[in-house]
Amino acid sequence: MIVVATDSVASFFHDVVEDAIRAKRVDATDGATSYLVALLSDYAHPRAGAEEALARPLSFLLDEALHTASPAERFDRLRTLGDGVLYSCGFFGDHFQARGVDQGYLIGIGSVAYGTASSMLRGPSTQTLELDIYSELASKFASFVAVLREIADGTIAQAIGGVRDLVKVYERWLKTGSDRLAQTLASHGLVPTRGGGMGVLQ
Repeated sequence: MIVVATDSVASFFHDVVEDAIRAKRVDATDGATSYLVALLSDYAHPRAGAEEALARPLSFLLDEALHTASPAERFDRLRTLGDGVLYSCGFFGDHFQARGVDQGYLIGIGSVAYGTASSMLRGPSTQTLELDIYSELASKFASFVAVLREIADGTIAQAIGGVRDLVKVYERWLKTGSDRLAQTLASHGLVPTRGGGMGVLQ
């Protein structure tokens, strides 16, 4: 088993996030960039029970978070929900799509969660940077989903070890239309075409 130091993981994700932000042409502050790095680092070493965080309907989770009596717990639930939806949409959006869950609905849930968390921070002792980060995550939620999706596509593209992996890349490309995945297929001599399989470069 290989153990990677937390600092190394954060450094790796920092480069990956910055590359993806540039690739998707997203206007992101340093604070939002750092937040995405921390989010990916957290999910690389998930806390106990993190995989069950989104096991229940998102509308129920949002409603429970909004009606939690303790402000501290309410904020934590909203932030956790926003994080979970953002990460899941970026890395597993095709699974939601296959189950008939509308992308706009997911983006709406995540945006409301972060936006409400941001509004809870408004006060005389609020750190402006922290407030701006959650507000930015809410207003640009769809853009940050695209950033994480770019990272996910890059991870899949780098993991090709055989024909079976190429098929997985092609299936994901069919669902997402990712330019990154199309380039990966082309680099292996395959031209992806919708509805017609894959052509082979001569």
